[in-house]
Amino acid sequence: MRDRPVFQSMAAALALGAVVVLAPPVQIAVRAEPAAPVGPKLTPKLKDLLRQEMAQISGSMREIGTAIATGDHETVADHAARVAAGFILKRSLTAQDKKDLKSAVPPAFLQLDATFHKTAEKLIEAARNRDSAREGEHFSTMMENCVGCHATYAADKFPGLRK
Repeated sequence: MRDRPVFQSMAAALALGAVVVLAPPVQIAVRAEPAAPVGPKLTPKLKDLLRQEMAQISGSMREIGTAIATGDHETVADHAARVAAGFILKRSLTAQDKKDLKSAVPPAFLQLDATFHKTAEKLIEAARNRDSAREGEHFSTMMENCVGCHATYAADKFPGLRK
């Protein structure tokens, strides 16, 4: 009998390898100097929402990587849709929450977040068209956005991304 966690880890490693092979080379857009971390500026409610969203995105990104590598377009579309729908400003935030968010983070952070979620929508379309190459490209772009955002706005949480 197969050890399921080991099998899943191996599948994830193979998926990442396949994405690296399928996707074009990517240059990670990391600012020379990290901006001030945004986490400490968020209200407790916004911190909790962001933490929930990041956990959901992390899980979906793992699933997407494996699904691309195995040609499971339905799973790619499903998890890309979860990511696209998670846009923090689309949540049912009060007017005050939105104001707090906009005052806590720079406009470039919000733009990067919006671009990330729009790329997830492109990934959905590629999956619906069963276009593995485009899936790999969009997934790679999404990963680039993750690394760039974390290196720029959360370097305190991800010291390995500091230059």
